[in-house]
Amino acid sequence: MIPYSVLDLSPIPEGGSAADALRNTGDLAVHAEALGYTRYWLAEHHNMPGIASSATALLIGHVASRTKTLRVGSGGVMLPNHAPLVIAEQFGTLATLYGDRIDLGLGRAPGTDAATAYALRRGRMEDKFPDEVIELLGFLNPAQPGQPVRAIPGEGTQVPVWILGSSLYGAQLAAHLGLPYAFASHFAPDALEAAIETYRSTFKPGMTDAPRFMLAINVFAAETEAEAKRLRSSQVQGFINLRTGRPGPLPAPRDTLTGSPQAIETAAAALRVAAVGSPDMVHDQLSALIARHAPDEVILAGQIHDHAARLRSFEIAAQVMKSL
Repeated sequence: MIPYSVLDLSPIPEGGSAADALRNTGDLAVHAEALGYTRYWLAEHHNMPGIASSATALLIGHVASRTKTLRVGSGGVMLPNHAPLVIAEQFGTLATLYGDRIDLGLGRAPGTDAATAYALRRGRMEDKFPDEVIELLGFLNPAQPGQPVRAIPGEGTQVPVWILGSSLYGAQLAAHLGLPYAFASHFAPDALEAAIETYRSTFKPGMTDAPRFMLAINVFAAETEAEAKRLRSSQVQGFINLRTGRPGPLPAPRDTLTGSPQAIETAAAALRVAAVGSPDMVHDQLSALIARHAPDEVILAGQIHDHAARLRSFEIAAQVMKSL
């Protein structure tokens, strides 16, 4: 059995509220801990009517306060939106409060549209991601004599840092810095195999002695194939809405998707790294993905409208992962 984890965007369900989404996140985290999940990661997005995880560090603290053994972290924090010192202080504070349970996954994308990116960055649009990652790592390491700027709390916590990506850029950076790497195959899988090969073949020991690769997979599990496919329709319709300029809350399940054939085809291609169906079907699909890509860990995403169905889907997925 390889470690299996949860990726949560705190989806705001159609007909619900951000308060519902945050309450559901805390509930799912407690459930995931009981089911043996290793990590619970939350993703930074902004100006998204269907996502409540914008204040990512605050939500990580909420989840960590409700759990005892689960590792909790970001999947990820979009570092160009923030000063490295601020992130070092935030995650250093989390590590000081909750000990060695905090992860810091870092992404390069804005996690939003161009106008919102400008509101976040105020003109800081030059790409300095590699330098900012190195600066952040320095703040989390033990302070050096005479160091003029220190992260307090933060220094010496050495919070584990992951690089997140959906292209060869992140794979190359993670390999160069000797950091673990998570690929966003749950929504952008086109460069998956090339990124894995690049990361593993060019890796230099650093924070980790050997490459550590995490594969992201969409999971929609239910008692029957028909019910699982219906649950998945929320994610697919939400993706279509977002990509066609109509973002909104996570749609309720539907029998027929709304959108042009091209939009539906694009969504299917982007979300194709998935396990969907009955427990036996999910077992076979997860087994095949793991055999093909040989990840060191997997992280499972599931944008499901109904909270009870979401809990059940992650329960089935945990049972499958334990059996592999």
